[in-house]
Amino acid sequence: MNWTDFLVQQGARHEFRDFGDPEGELASARSATIICPLADLGLIRASGEDAVTFLNNLLCSDVKTLPSDEARRSGICSAKGRLLASLLMWHGEGGIQIAVSAELLPAILKKLSMYVLRAKVRLTDESQQIVLLGLSGPKAAAALAALGVGSSTPMTMTAAGDCRVISLGGDRHLLAVSIAEAESVWLQLARHARPAGLAAWQWLEIVAGIPCVTAATQEQFVPQMVNFELIGGVSFNKGCYPGQEIVARTQYLGKIKRRMYRARIEGTGTLPLSGAPLFAPETGEQACGAIVLAAPSPLGGYEALAVVQSTCRDAGEVHLDNPVGPRLIFLPLPYELPGAEAA
Repeated sequence: MNWTDFLVQQGARHEFRDFGDPEGELASARSATIICPLADLGLIRASGEDAVTFLNNLLCSDVKTLPSDEARRSGICSAKGRLLASLLMWHGEGGIQIAVSAELLPAILKKLSMYVLRAKVRLTDESQQIVLLGLSGPKAAAALAALGVGSSTPMTMTAAGDCRVISLGGDRHLLAVSIAEAESVWLQLARHARPAGLAAWQWLEIVAGIPCVTAATQEQFVPQMVNFELIGGVSFNKGCYPGQEIVARTQYLGKIKRRMYRARIEGTGTLPLSGAPLFAPETGEQACGAIVLAAPSPLGGYEALAVVQSTCRDAGEVHLDNPVGPRLIFLPLPYELPGAEAA
């Protein structure tokens, strides 16, 4: 049985959006423990003696200083400093593993491959060999203990056999498991955690303030617009990389006019799409931002991460899709945003 068939047998449906009880799964994400297949992510492996230097020259975080037992957020930018993809990387067996939006993986793999030239590095799509799982909740530690993995501090990586566990902070963890062990690991975790779909995990990502660049939002944001420097995704002390000059200038000149905020969206009956435009009275018919990620909320309706012109957010009236569309009610993030310069 392949992995997809196994998950369907376990109750997964709607392209892994849920396991048959969307509302119950969301409620469990809020107060209980869940295990989710992260089918929206793919995995690239960079191996070879030049892999670290190669990636360090292309990504916006420092790869050279990444310890063997830690994980780090990063991104790949265009020459104009706009994010082509958001990444999570760690040292895996035989190289550095890089989690990226599954729909972007082929294009990102192709782009990275263009820079290989004479470098001793090999780039491979590991998505069919490694399964990515999300585990969250108060019983997550007990579930991991059953796998022989102890608790760890945020953004550290622990290995147990063919399984690598990255602590994302709080009770959230990402697991990278070999396809041969995936079914066994899932069944062990499911003794302590309720199976849940992507919708529940994406709501947790929104609460944590973690963006994911997808095809709909490619090249829309410099890293600081999605708070990358606040979650460890940008280094301002490393060498050059594509777009570095613009990213650095944005930081040091203080011209971050748009920031990513968390919001509840009132009065919409459908899930807001990533990239959907946002409007405010002071910008009229011109969009003042865009949705980064949206998901159903356990409290009903939808929540989202949204990049918004800071002055519009401060004025408190921002609308989805058009100037009189559903209104955004802004919610706190788990980290503090620095003051943004007025537009």
